[in-house]
Amino acid sequence: MVSKADTNKARLSRHKRVRGKVNGTQERPRLNVFRSAKNIYAQVIDDVKGTTLVSASSLDKEIDCYGGNKDAARKVGKLVAERALKMGITEVVFDRGGYIFHGRVKELAEGAREGGLKF
Repeated sequence: MVSKADTNKARLSRHKRVRGKVNGTQERPRLNVFRSAKNIYAQVIDDVKGTTLVSASSLDKEIDCYGGNKDAARKVGKLVAERALKMGITEVVFDRGGYIFHGRVKELAEGAREGGLKF
């Protein structure tokens, strides 16, 4: 019997390894990315307090297209950057969530940079 590799389990182990090195503070919170098949989500998190400061996803009203493509990911990046700038956050640490920095994750990061976040 052929068993299929559990890709989410492998991603979670990569994410755990990355989280050992990447930590968000009040001055420089963490920009976390979660990607599902149909949507993409981004959160700006202060790990010291354990609170989410800003969040955006492709399910928000401002994003009016299908959430599972690069176009939506770039719009989510711009939206999270806009909301973070309103809160006074200009610099973040990027946490790719165990995903490869390619495709939708890269588009979200570039959208956040276009929106004014520095990382």
